[in-house]
Amino acid sequence: MESKRNTIQRRLIRDAVRELDIHATAEQVYDFVAEQHPTISKATVYRNLSQMADSGELLNIGSLNGSARYDHNCHKHYHFICEKCSKVFDIDHYQPDLDERVLVMEGFAVRSHSLTFSGLCPDCI
Repeated sequence: MESKRNTIQRRLIRDAVRELDIHATAEQVYDFVAEQHPTISKATVYRNLSQMADSGELLNIGSLNGSARYDHNCHKHYHFICEKCSKVFDIDHYQPDLDERVLVMEGFAVRSHSLTFSGLCPDCI
């Protein structure tokens, strides 16, 4: 059974991802938590983010400019990344029929997927 040590750190990190609400990088989460809790280490933040993504508590939405981004919104949805300002937006128009169409393809056993759109956000157009 996986140990859930450091539950205070996990809560602080999960709360930081939620409060930042920007699809934060591990570095952004660390900076946010360290402001109030300067004894927390980067290793603790990185390790807990990884563990929380593996357990489904957070989503690792992939890398943007070399840094993984984390999302507290764990329901099925898509993302849009602005090519100019690099902001990441949730797109809540999930299409379950897309899952079904892929599942019926011969030879595939889909366990998960992500769909990311890119372009310019309304502020950058």
